[in-house]
Amino acid sequence: GIPGPPRSIRLSAAGQVFLEDARRLLADAGQAAQRARLASRGEAGQLALGYTSSAALHPDVPRLIRAFQASYPRIRLKSQENATRDLLESVAGGALDAAFVRASSRRYPALQSVVLARETMLAALPSDHPLARESTPLPLSRLAGEAFVLYRRADGPGVQDELLDACRRSGFEPRVVADVPRLLSAVMLVAAGTGVTVVPRTLRSLHQDAVIYRELDPASAFTIPLNLVCRAGPADSPVARFAQLAGQDRPPA
Repeated sequence: GIPGPPRSIRLSAAGQVFLEDARRLLADAGQAAQRARLASRGEAGQLALGYTSSAALHPDVPRLIRAFQASYPRIRLKSQENATRDLLESVAGGALDAAFVRASSRRYPALQSVVLARETMLAALPSDHPLARESTPLPLSRLAGEAFVLYRRADGPGVQDELLDACRRSGFEPRVVADVPRLLSAVMLVAAGTGVTVVPRTLRSLHQDAVIYRELDPASAFTIPLNLVCRAGPADSPVARFAQLAGQDRPPA
């Protein structure tokens, strides 16, 4: 006889579930292989970054992170804020891959350092201070005898060491009335009228109603670095790619 129309093939409920599971497993396997290929090239994985509160105010920090995310969207970024000493210890111990700090990493010879920028330092004065009313560049020597707010040094040469050296070159030792753990805390005490200090230029946006920031004269002027400190890694690792991006078009260390 003449064969009838072909019968449609219908999967049982169990067969439908099996087919969906098989398709998902194949897709997952393909994605896993793709992730493995990206990871082997340092284009996927995770990068753990740290930063001090004052370093995070510098525009190069978010600019670099944004550029890295645009270049390597599959690398997941984790970040945390902490004090300089704790950040350097975390990078040295492997809890962080890299950190933005203003201190040197000399006491950690296994770590690498990239100078992102060199920042001009400004005198920070309470708004009612007599020197705040002047507009010409300020000789640092005019702060001799003033009450100074200093920020505790990191584990190794840091901003405070640079400031103390600059004061000594100007012929005086600062009269310290407060020693605080962070630059932002020092500016807060200046705003409260406790004393004067010297800070990186990017901090001039803080407490502008209560703090006047003065340029130092050429004989007194000095800069401090903004550093990216990181662990060494293979050339195709996320941290090495981040350090490579940070080192492009930067001033020499």
